Amino acid sequence: MTVGNLKLGVDVISAHNLLPKDGQGSSSACVELHFDSQRYRSTIKEKDLNPVWNESFYFNISEPSILHNLTLDAYIYNNVKATQSKSFLGKVSISGTSFVPYPDAVVLHYPLEKRGIFSRVRGELGLKVYITDDPSIKSSTPVSSAMENQVHSEPVHKEPVRHTFHTLPKQDNTEQHNHTSAIHEPSHHHETKYMVDEMKAPEPMPQKLVHMHSVTSAQPVDYALKETSPFLGGGRVVGGRVIRTDRITTGTYDLVEKMHFLFVRVVKARELPAMDITGSLDPYVEVKIGNYKGVTKHIEKQENPFWNVVFAFSKERMQASVLEVVVKDKDLVKDDYVGFVRFDLNEVPMRVPPDSPLAPEWYRLEDRKGMKIKGELMLAVWIGTQADEAFSDAWHSDAASPIDSSAAASALIRSKVYHAPRLWYVRVNVVEAQDLIPTEKTRFPDAYVKAQIGNQVMRTKPVQSRNFNPLWNEDLFFVAAEPFDDHLVLTVEDRVAPGKDEIIGRVIIPLSMVEKRADDRIFHSRWFNLEKPVVVDVDQLKKDKFSSRLHLRVCLDGGYHVLDESTHYSSDLRPTAKQLWRPPIGILELGILNATGLHPMKTRDGKGTSDTYCVAKYGHKWIRTRTIVDNLFPKYNEQYTWEVFDPATVLTVGVLDNSQLGEKGSNGNKDLKIGKVRIRISTLETGRIYTHSYPLLVLHPTGVKKMGELHLAIRFSCTSYANMLYIYSKPLLPKMHYVRPFTVMQLDMLRHQAVNIVATRLGRAEPPLRKEVVEYMSDVDSHLWSMRRSKANFFRLMSIFSGLFAVGKWSTDICMWKNPVTTVLVHILYLMLVSFPELILPTVFLYMFLIGIWNFRYRPRYPPHMNTKLSQAESVHPDELDEEFDTFPTSRNPDLIRMRYDRLRSVAGRIQTVVGDVATQGERVQSLLSWRDPRATAIFVTFCLLAALVLYVTPFQVIAALAGIYMLRHPRFRYRVPSVPVNFFRRLPARTDCLL
Repeated sequence: MTVGNLKLGVDVISAHNLLPKDGQGSSSACVELHFDSQRYRSTIKEKDLNPVWNESFYFNISEPSILHNLTLDAYIYNNVKATQSKSFLGKVSISGTSFVPYPDAVVLHYPLEKRGIFSRVRGELGLKVYITDDPSIKSSTPVSSAMENQVHSEPVHKEPVRHTFHTLPKQDNTEQHNHTSAIHEPSHHHETKYMVDEMKAPEPMPQKLVHMHSVTSAQPVDYALKETSPFLGGGRVVGGRVIRTDRITTGTYDLVEKMHFLFVRVVKARELPAMDITGSLDPYVEVKIGNYKGVTKHIEKQENPFWNVVFAFSKERMQASVLEVVVKDKDLVKDDYVGFVRFDLNEVPMRVPPDSPLAPEWYRLEDRKGMKIKGELMLAVWIGTQADEAFSDAWHSDAASPIDSSAAASALIRSKVYHAPRLWYVRVNVVEAQDLIPTEKTRFPDAYVKAQIGNQVMRTKPVQSRNFNPLWNEDLFFVAAEPFDDHLVLTVEDRVAPGKDEIIGRVIIPLSMVEKRADDRIFHSRWFNLEKPVVVDVDQLKKDKFSSRLHLRVCLDGGYHVLDESTHYSSDLRPTAKQLWRPPIGILELGILNATGLHPMKTRDGKGTSDTYCVAKYGHKWIRTRTIVDNLFPKYNEQYTWEVFDPATVLTVGVLDNSQLGEKGSNGNKDLKIGKVRIRISTLETGRIYTHSYPLLVLHPTGVKKMGELHLAIRFSCTSYANMLYIYSKPLLPKMHYVRPFTVMQLDMLRHQAVNIVATRLGRAEPPLRKEVVEYMSDVDSHLWSMRRSKANFFRLMSIFSGLFAVGKWSTDICMWKNPVTTVLVHILYLMLVSFPELILPTVFLYMFLIGIWNFRYRPRYPPHMNTKLSQAESVHPDELDEEFDTFPTSRNPDLIRMRYDRLRSVAGRIQTVVGDVATQGERVQSLLSWRDPRATAIFVTFCLLAALVLYVTPFQVIAALAGIYMLRHPRFRYRVPSVPVNFFRRLPARTDCLL
């Protein structure tokens, strides 16, 4: 689409049920359109409460980059001829994020809004709003100011005319002529007449128009978020609501476009005829329709086989009207033909849940000549949608290549719901050892304890004691997953010489026998006898009167949340112990609609293609859509639901390419990353449907790259608004994180172990969710050093401080009397506050309340998304990218430089995190009044109003005294968990979600 010639087209169609204003039970309505300092007016419809205009207007878009910040306002007025005045009937405001190209535009009937608190309106206004860029059609000459101020009456006996009145600044005729042009749309709903030299068909438009959403600085339009208006739930979604639908169909799958599938359930067969010379039969079933088929596995030597397999064929791809179900006998050379059953698709029944599943029936097999033969096949054939229970277990035709497919490979392409294992922290307090017997009895042991669970190994510090009873008193931490299959193995070792250790004894403790605790209560210690790791002589055992012992405290800590992802992107904050869980506050519904313009990830038959699937992660529940094979524009249309326990959590959706479908078997290949989307729950309004197309942005060694777009529909429904507001006052993490906190180093180590455990467990599922997918969704590399991330965090910090710099400049301007009126007002305010200090705090809170209310109209209407400008991904130096994609440790330089380089990266990674945390705190301060989290801002704005009222009637001295006493209160009155204001502040959203 040509950016320089963009125009906004508005078709004023009709209004319905307007409010009578002329005192005679009617109104004479006309519509005024305002956009980007331009104003047009329709004709007047005399004495009509349901007027029909069918008139079109076009606005010039001078700056397409700020289109999303502009608003189209449509006002309906009642015109009074006697007094040449007009009265307000209602208005409609349409945000720039809702503008779409002409092919996607539809007529929508918007309910009229009030202009003020006391105004009274009713009715609807039908508009069709779209973007067009055809520069070949010239517009009519703009009318003069006098003509513009005149109200035009409806022409008689004339067809509807497209009005192109433009209000423009004074300029020469050439510039004005280029600014105004009428756009002809060939498929418009009414006829439009043009001069012969103006008739020209427009060029094809793209299906979606880019609306840039960038809070700080503009990024490339192609990388911006797009708001869409798909047809979901029985109506078209506009502005988060379903608009003007005759029949709203609600159900399990109301956030995805309905897709129809032909389901074929092959249950079993009986009394099949023997085909081999030996009288045996190895049957399998082939289900074929047109160019697609599905094949069950063969069952050896069985005349009554049982399969119970479901096949699903997309109705969009059906190229035949006959379904054939063929039974064959597996042979080494050529499979024998047993018999078949044929179905006419026109006679297949439709099943709509909650109707009961279709019961399978026995069908007699026929031979090639159509004659009935021995043997029957039990089948069920029906047409259904994604809401069918068989959808998730079915083998899908759109997830496989034509003809070359089998049910045996369907596990790799089938949709699946995974549940991550419940993780526990294992706390091992190694207290002391007693009566150690080293190999060399002439010296005291230099002993330490090595603890191991699975692949996790930890060691205490070596202790050089002057006896055989060393004391450590160290805590070692591990991560374990239910069910507890591993054992805790503790080995006491003696450091005989540098690089030489000898084992003194060991203890094996099954984790299933370890005590669990949910708080910080003291757990009892136990003495464990050390066993020799090798078989010793029986005579030696008789001589040993005493056994070496190890003093331990071991428990499973269930009061923590086991962090397996970055806290900035955490999808779950609940403790491990289920008895500490709070009830859910809402339901999160995700509809994965489709992807468009995906970048080819492989080559097949000489052309680029991709075999893509989506993975979504929230809490313990992971989902994986079916793999759509050989398609760069896949349609998934799958919907999933999660319970939400905390609004300060993030949903992550990733798109990946399946590399396990190679001809030779490619289990060694890694699934390739295409891109991912992160959405913070607290930024979503309850009950609203968010339909956006998200660009899939990935950082490559050559720079940032757009890999396509992912179209999602999201809805967050609140079950208890009071509980959700109460959550804002609670600590972000469970109590144990504050009572007995971990160090930063411990958290990094435990997080790495937790991700490995989750990846191992999900990798053993069927189909497996591979390790690289789990690591990609969990952002395991987010803590590593990156010059680009450090610069991004630094500029985030500078953006926060820019407000303070602006205040300082404003103060300087006041002192320099640059604006005398403002300076005098500031002097008066200053003298008033000095004279009445009790007004300072209520004035500040009231001012913040007013700012919050004022910012409500500018609140974000879309979820935040990754910003390449904010991430410093556009202007990054190639050497910095090479550093970011370098291995750890580095492989670029010799040993000495490698050591220094890795040390620098490690230290700088800590600094990067600290700078990012500081920036996060500042961004949370900004989000207090920005309505990024609408509930949190509503709470704070209400608090500001109440605080202002209380402080107005309370003496300032009393407030200051109470605040000082509270700050200096006795430790007995202090709590170990953070206070309510601190908890509220930590839950506020920051811009970490927008970082690549």
